[in-house]
Parts: sequence; C-alpha cells; structure tokens
Amino acid sequence: MRISAKRKALLLLVAGASVLPALAQERPESILPPGFNEQTPAPTPTPSAPVASTPAPAQPSAPLPGTPVPDDLGLDNLLSNDPAATAEADPAAMQAYELPVYARRSLARVGVVGTDQGGLAPGAFGRSDGRFLQMLMARLDAPLPSRWLSIALRRALASQVDTPAQVNGADFAAERAWLLVRMGEPHVARALIEAVDTDNYTPKLYEAALQTALAAGDPGLVCPVIGQAQRQSGDRAWVLLDAVCAGLSGIAGQGGPQLEAARKRRVASGVDLLLADKAVGLTNKRRAVTIEWDSVGELTAWRYGMAMATGVDVPAPLLATAAPRVKFWRAMAPALSPVARRPSAELAAAQGVLSSAALVDLYGAIDQSEDPSSPDAAAARDLTAAFSAAARGDRVAALRRLWEAPEGPRARYARLVLTARAAALLPPAADEATERAIASMLSAGYDQAALRWRGVVTRGSDGWAMLALANTGFGARYSRGEVRSYGGGQGDTTLKRQLFFAALAGLDRIDAATAQSLGGDLGVDIALDNPWTRAIDQAAQAGAPGTVLLLAGVGMQTANWHGVPPAYFYRIIAAMHRVGLDAEARMMAIEALTRL
Repeated sequence: MRISAKRKALLLLVAGASVLPALAQERPESILPPGFNEQTPAPTPTPSAPVASTPAPAQPSAPLPGTPVPDDLGLDNLLSNDPAATAEADPAAMQAYELPVYARRSLARVGVVGTDQGGLAPGAFGRSDGRFLQMLMARLDAPLPSRWLSIALRRALASQVDTPAQVNGADFAAERAWLLVRMGEPHVARALIEAVDTDNYTPKLYEAALQTALAAGDPGLVCPVIGQAQRQSGDRAWVLLDAVCAGLSGIAGQGGPQLEAARKRRVASGVDLLLADKAVGLTNKRRAVTIEWDSVGELTAWRYGMAMATGVDVPAPLLATAAPRVKFWRAMAPALSPVARRPSAELAAAQGVLSSAALVDLYGAIDQSEDPSSPDAAAARDLTAAFSAAARGDRVAALRRLWEAPEGPRARYARLVLTARAAALLPPAADEATERAIASMLSAGYDQAALRWRGVVTRGSDGWAMLALANTGFGARYSRGEVRSYGGGQGDTTLKRQLFFAALAGLDRIDAATAQSLGGDLGVDIALDNPWTRAIDQAAQAGAPGTVLLLAGVGMQTANWHGVPPAYFYRIIAAMHRVGLDAEARMMAIEALTRL
C-alpha cells in the first residue's frame, strides 16, 4: 500500500492518543510575513489557558418580567455624561448590560446547522475525547482528494454538536473553524465563529477568527473583539486591524492616528502597511492609496485578505505562490467579477466548496456580462444549449464541448459537476456520451436520474460499475462473477477495480466469504489491522459519524485518488455505511471511478 510519511505519523498519533495531554499545539501560520506556499497545512492556533474537563453547563433561563436590573452593572457610569465616569465603567459590566444572561449561548453545544437542516445529530462525535478530536483536526491535510468526503466533513464541522469531554467549547469551535478555512470554506468558518458569544472567546478562537476574517476578505469580522484580542495576542496583525476597524467606524479622522503610530513602531512596512492604509481610507475618499506588487515575492494571509477587502487585484504570478485553498477562497470573493472568479469557482466545485447549481449560476452571470466573443461566454452559451437545445444531438454536442475543453483532471471533473443537471435531463441512450453523462449526474448526486440509464450500459463498463454503486435497491447483491466482470474501463484500471470491489464490500453488497476471496485475488487486505483501522471501526461501532469522517480524512491524506490505499478505502466506506452516511459513501465510491 502507498502510505505517505504524513499518514504514518498520524497513525502513530492515533495509537498514542492516551498521551494527548502532553502534546502542545502550535499557532496557525503567522499573518504578517509568512506565506501560503507550503504544501502542508499550517499548525493549529494556540490553546487557551485552562480548559473545562466537561462541557459548559447550559445558561440560566431568562429572568421573569419585571425583575429589577441588578445594581452592579454600573449603569450610573454608563448613563453619565462625565467621560471620566464612563471610562471607569467595568468592561465586564458593560458586556453584561449589552448581552443579558438569558440571551447568552451555551458552550455545551456549538454549531450552525441543525438536524432539521441536514446537520448531524448533537452526539455526532460520541464519547470521543475532545483532545483526540482536536489533534486529528489540527493535523489533517486539506484539501482532501474527494469532493464527497469534503462535503460530508464540512457538514460535520458545521453541525450543532455537543462539545466533547476534556475541551473548552470555544476552543473546539476554533479548531473546527480553522480546519474549515484550510478546506477552503471561510464563510462556513465565519458562521461557526459567530455562533460563540464574544465574551466566551479564548486565545485559540481569536486566532481562528483572525485567519477566517482574512480568508473571507472581511476584516470587519474581528472588529467586535479587537480590544480583547490585542490584550491576549501579540500578533502584529491585531495592531493594524485596530486602525482598520477604527477607520471602518465611519467617524471622521478615525484610524489614521493609530496607523501612524503603528508605522512609527515599525509594526509593518511596505505593501502590508499600505494595504492597511487603503482599508482605513475606504470611508475617506480623500485618502487614496496605490498598491504596487512588483517587489512582493509571496502572498501571505494578510496580503490576500486585505487585497480582497479593498478591491485590489492580485497578480497571477503572486497567486501562483499560494496554497490550493486560496483558489477556493477566491471562488466566493465578492470583490471579483464573475469572469475573474470562474477558474477558481470551477476548482472549488470539483472540491465540493461550490455546488453544481452555484457554478451554473456563475456561468449565467458570465453570459449576461461578458463579451460574446470571449471563451467564457462561449462556454456559457454551450451550457445554455446543453439545457435547452431542441434536439438531443445538439444538447449532447454542447455537453461534449464543455467536457473536452478543459486541461487537467480537476478542471475536467469540474465540468462534469457543472453539467450534472443538464445531463440529468437527457433521455437515456447508448452513445458516445453515455458514460460521461452518468458520471456527470452522479458527480452532483443525481442518482435516481442516473439509474434510468441502467438499460443502456454494457456489463463490465465504467457506466455499469457506477450504476452498481449508485443502486439503492434494498438487498442489492453482487456475485463474484459480476464483480470480476468489471474491467476497470479507462484510466488506472487496476486501482479502479480494487476500489470498486472495496466499495461494494464496504457497502455490504458482497457476502463475507466472497469478499474475503475476492480481496485476496485483487490484492485488497480487508482484514488490515493497525491503530487507524481500530480507531475508525470503534467510532463506527459507537455510532459517531463525526469521528468517522475525521478519521476518514486521516486515511485519505493524499494529493489525488491515485494515492488512496484500497484497504483504507474499504474501511472508510464500511464505517460510513454503518453510521448512516450511506449516500455519501456511494457517491464517494463513484467519484473514485470517475476521477481515476
């Protein structure tokens, strides 16, 4: 099996979970000068000082109507016209006045997606030790090779889940948010951070909020906590953001003095200081700042975030120095035009950051705004034809042009995602587009539409194998002969046959004796035993889908599908199937056959 050094290290960490209290976690990548061009994920933020050994208790209920306001809030000071009296007001008292006890949110359960919105259940992480879960998140490489695993993991991280034992709820939210940022999901991370009341912030959550604000190109996210953050963090970015937030207040003359003080203290210089100056001047038309990139050698988190916040275009050579996640961030940057977002948006759709519908909407905006002679506008017209051309042949021709135009496997897979709905509207037929139409539908989860094509595929082909995995029929089973009939189609045929078998076995579509025999024939050790297999099996047995998905990510830390070990894939599919993530497991298995 092809197991990277990174994965081996994680297996050792899983084995050594009992010594987690001794593990010290590091901060995330520095904001002001380090760059993004490392291919490994940045370390995790600093932990807060003492953590609770159990989840935080629920907050008290609201006071009864007519209950007098406590005297210790310092209201006399707050209502006084005397500046000195107001300055002496206790910050904690002011915060209590602004956020009454009954309005505060508990740290015992933090998240933004409830079960009624498709989120995982509150007990999604079971009885797992929170320190173990945080260690997995902190050391997880992102992005993952699988679109569907990324989608499932995003849902787990954003769900309203109970805070596990041995960690602070704000710290656990921070670790989830930081992983979401590395996955290319800063807007989801922002919602998660905002689900925690500001008076519950910890040093780790301040750092996660800072990273999220820069990734989203929205420094205003941290303005409500800028004062507390500066008292708890020595990062130079907070000093500059203090000036930026003052400038964004809209009060004339605010921000400039703080920025000048930062300049004199040599907090920052060059383009970093100029970007802050430009942000301060957003509400002052007389404060014009020009950004020159000629002498800038790398794109840091600060430079990217402030450029997006101020509408400054980042040159392509500088963007090339950034990690892949930056392209996903750009896919949703409001400062960019639809055409500027299009390359990043296609990669984001291939990763699962954007949906098929969102990508179609982007092309609709391009169709309305771009020069009709441009390549992007031509692709938008082909997409329109794929949906609405009168003749089936014309629709298929438009689809083929869209599928064949891109260069590179990620871009080609993104076009399958783009055309999923259009492919689902095609009448089934056996022709040159059959297998790619099926792959396109299934890339976005249109399994019922794809299953209409069962009568036109050839047994043993890629199309037949994808539909075998998509089949949701109760008790659907496959014999040894049927499994062996799959020849691997085009691409990495050996690995595709191994993963096809591993997926069917994990989905319980093959009886145990046949699975054992076929595993030996195909070189897939379904009885593999190591710390990781035991951990994911235990999580599945405990019914903890959140923990299963984190461990699945650990088992699939590789640059692309060619590095996924079939024995690990079997264990991942089996564990997801067991905890009720059958739909995601089926789509992920189909994705493997599509992308190899």
